[in-house]
Amino acid sequence: MVASRSLSAVAVVVLALYLASAASARAEDCVVIDDFATGKVGEFPPEWKPRKESGRGVYSIQEDKGKRFLHAVSRGLGIQAARQYEWDLAADPVLAWSWRPIEFPKGADERNAKTNDSALAVYAVFPNNAFSVKTMKYIWSAVVPVGTRLTSSAGLTQVLVRRSGTSGKNEWTDERVNVLDDYRKYFGATDTPKPAGIAVLTDADDTNTSAQGDYANFRACKP
Repeated sequence: MVASRSLSAVAVVVLALYLASAASARAEDCVVIDDFATGKVGEFPPEWKPRKESGRGVYSIQEDKGKRFLHAVSRGLGIQAARQYEWDLAADPVLAWSWRPIEFPKGADERNAKTNDSALAVYAVFPNNAFSVKTMKYIWSAVVPVGTRLTSSAGLTQVLVRRSGTSGKNEWTDERVNVLDDYRKYFGATDTPKPAGIAVLTDADDTNTSAQGDYANFRACKP
């Protein structure tokens, strides 16, 4: 009986070590795009650029219990913030991040141009020509069902609803999307594009309300 218990204890230890090793290996399969470790708390992140200067007041680095993140507060505005970052999409096709909705814009429904606001949106950005880019946009919608595909910018932006509903409000959720698969599927392409960077958008301009959300730990990962 004692021997059996000892073997069981050893098995538990071995399993724990294996799981820890697997988790470590998984973490090493990602390259950090931005974890907001640089820059000052309360300020706009140094490696990012707002689409318009008034967007600097929307986004700021914050910290809670040692966790750095990008906090967004939009009051009647709809301005993206972007970070230039090129990576090998063939080697690391997965874009990963964490996000947390704080306030959903009242009356928002991304299926209608007049109410097209989201508490959280993340873009993978690709060069198109000298005047435009293509983007895969992933949103957390209050009402649109998960898996819904939308388009904007004359098809240059392909939108995919990754999360829906308000039940995850104030809670961090980890996200992983295979950008290469999505790009090929929704743009009808066979090539492997080179990303130019990422962007975020917490907006409330169409509903003329307010929205808040947080973003953290952007990584490019292997499948």
